Amino acid sequence: MGIYKDLLEKKKILSVTGLGYVGLPLALEFAKYFKVIGLDINKERIELMKQNIDPSKELDSSAFEGCDIEFTANPLDLKKAHFHIIGVPTDIDEHMIPNLKPLLGASTNIGKILKKGDYAVFESTVYPGCTEDDCVPLLEKESGLTMGVDFKVGYSPERIVPGDKVRTFTKILKIVSGSDLEALEEIDQVYNHVLDNGTYRASSIKVAEAAKVIENTQRDINISLMNELAIIFDKIGIDTNEVVDAAGSKWNFHKYTPGLVGGHCIGVDPYYLMHKAKQLGHDPQVIAAGRRVNNYIPHFIAKRVVQSLIEKGKNPGDCKALVMGITFKEDVSDIRNSKVADLIKEIADYSITVDTVDPHADAAEVHHEYGITMADGIGNDYDVILIAVGHQEYKEMSKSELQAISKDDLILFDIKGIKDGKEYETYWKL
Repeated sequence: MGIYKDLLEKKKILSVTGLGYVGLPLALEFAKYFKVIGLDINKERIELMKQNIDPSKELDSSAFEGCDIEFTANPLDLKKAHFHIIGVPTDIDEHMIPNLKPLLGASTNIGKILKKGDYAVFESTVYPGCTEDDCVPLLEKESGLTMGVDFKVGYSPERIVPGDKVRTFTKILKIVSGSDLEALEEIDQVYNHVLDNGTYRASSIKVAEAAKVIENTQRDINISLMNELAIIFDKIGIDTNEVVDAAGSKWNFHKYTPGLVGGHCIGVDPYYLMHKAKQLGHDPQVIAAGRRVNNYIPHFIAKRVVQSLIEKGKNPGDCKALVMGITFKEDVSDIRNSKVADLIKEIADYSITVDTVDPHADAAEVHHEYGITMADGIGNDYDVILIAVGHQEYKEMSKSELQAISKDDLILFDIKGIKDGKEYETYWKL
């Protein structure tokens, strides 16, 4: 009898470690069919989930209804489970080196409660080889068991997009892989039971890991090209979007737009691939160049802000700027790796006073993460206004509303291009 059938008959329990943007939706979907234990080391988050509240503000209370799930902050409670899914964050440190501490910590915890016949499936984004070279040895060390003989392992990379209400967990095609054919078959059946669009079976765990990391690396490089073009076109004095629209009239031109590249995926995953490449003795040129261009954009925008103020006869040191939005993308509360924070600091470096507002961000979290104190409200004396994130609230703001909070003539930096620039006298977009 396979583990899939045991899970379906609720003779065995499935666990999910890490209940953030990835883990919680996944755990709740599985809990509609299987018995689930959800683990998060943050006790405050666990207490909210016990009250049917998503701390990430992505799911409403109805998502918890009809779910056979137990929430816990105690890793030892996972001993009752037999199929373990690990979806903890994988970020980078201040030196742009992969930070595997949460993943290795979770692997250690799973190893301590691992039993013969158990499965461990990893979802966290990593470099190819991480699951088998870094995580499995910890599982074996802590459990005293041998992978392939006593337990099996798989990798199924997450594809959750915060804020996307269409491509949710059950609506996507999910990559699955296993340590052997039997593992692949069982893991595939477990995931397929909750997915509407099925799975894609990768030939190996390393292939699945590599597939995930290049998804965002490709987007990072494509956006970096558009960002570099935006810098060039800004110097020429032409609109980047108009150029892209014109080029897009050709059938094989792929449209991408420039922007601040942050978040916990696109701005992070390339460093994992770069790290692995360097371990293998290869210095990645294109990937590194893309990262340099995208990391330069906050400085470029801040410099253009200063130029605009000077052109208006203003002394930047006497000016006040309003930055609207600090989350990493529109209509979400996630501030992880927000490049708007870099932009704010770049502007402040020119001695410009900066007010930051965002209807979706938590002020305490912003201050803890970036040392930035958000304004209590919007004033009415700004020399320049920057729409940094395309929240719906900002899309709905009229020109008169923006003018009302400006000191003199409105200077608008519409980084996301959500306004019609023809309506404004002094307007700039990336």
